Amino acid sequence: MCARGMTSRGGRLARALDLHEYQGKELFRRYGIPVSDGVLATSPAEARVAAEELGGPVVVKAQVLIGGRGKAGGIKLASSPDEAETRAGEILGMDIRGHTVQKLWIERASDIAREYYLSLTFDRSAKQPLFMFTTQGGIDIEEVAATSPDALVKLHVDPLEGCHPWHARRLVYAAGVVDPGEQKQIAAIVGKLYDAFVGADAMLCEINPLIVTPEGEVRALDSKFTVDDNALFRHPDIAEMRDVAGADPLEVLAREKGVTYVKLDGEVGVLGNGAGLTMSSVDVVTFAGGRPANFCDLGGGGDAQGVVDALEVITRDEQVRSIFFNIFGGITRCDEVARGILQAVGQMGLELPIVVRLDGTNADAGRRILAEASLDNLHPEATMLDGARRAVELAA
Repeated sequence: MCARGMTSRGGRLARALDLHEYQGKELFRRYGIPVSDGVLATSPAEARVAAEELGGPVVVKAQVLIGGRGKAGGIKLASSPDEAETRAGEILGMDIRGHTVQKLWIERASDIAREYYLSLTFDRSAKQPLFMFTTQGGIDIEEVAATSPDALVKLHVDPLEGCHPWHARRLVYAAGVVDPGEQKQIAAIVGKLYDAFVGADAMLCEINPLIVTPEGEVRALDSKFTVDDNALFRHPDIAEMRDVAGADPLEVLAREKGVTYVKLDGEVGVLGNGAGLTMSSVDVVTFAGGRPANFCDLGGGGDAQGVVDALEVITRDEQVRSIFFNIFGGITRCDEVARGILQAVGQMGLELPIVVRLDGTNADAGRRILAEASLDNLHPEATMLDGARRAVELAA
């Protein structure tokens, strides 16, 4: 499992910078990918002016760093500047899965004949970029993969070879695109998407939908663009695009405390030491039938205060019903982790059930410290799987 905004690299976490749609489209435009004209707005009055500048019907789009904005009512059509102003007033300030809408993208409306899906991501198991393309655009790619797997064309690209015209032709023909004009335009976009992916050190470039207008023009109607944090020193212009105010407030708090944290959608808080072990802990919670609430990495040399800081972040999430500590002591000492847990419980008055699996350096001492505390909400387990199962059970 690989949560949004994170991947494991050699025992550490590779964080990612997610861009807003309008920022991703700016990068698309730089690399020659056709997009619709649009203007950024932060108030209903600015939305009205933008609609006047663009002329004709427009689409008012919430700019949030989370999916599902259309289903939440964050994308609305407006036929006039007056209506654009009204729609902007309805969307600004809206809460979409914990993200408050503060910016709008006012885009010239497009007539749509067909919708495709095109993306390029990095397949870490194959250690190669992976194209995915289907003529069933406009819906979640997971739904396409589940209901029509044969309609989804996948193609790896050898990074030493690069992307060539034959890659684009194979995608287009295998997906069943028959119109020669569309074939040519899509093939060109495939090549430019690869250029954008490599040129910006991206981890994901997704266009959904890639539309075909009634006149036969192909262009990107949406953009999901994620850049590797570790490469931002090469891209100061992209680094400046980071929207701190638009980020998840828990992730902002974690960044302030120096905690490696990514919020997920479940009920079991997960804390481990080291990116690989923590990602495995997230996986085993899922395997045990639960839903992880987060990824939280204590790091290789975590101390008591680090545990307190991590728990403060995790417990700010109101969805969390239990916490699963999975610690393997190498550099990290299990007795220090145990003291940190007790310190956090005492300081914060934690009543949530906490399942603890300690192994490795000073594990016996750590277990003894927890046992002597005799706290009703502490539940030691001997193995990672047993710990995950207990945490899932306690979260039910």
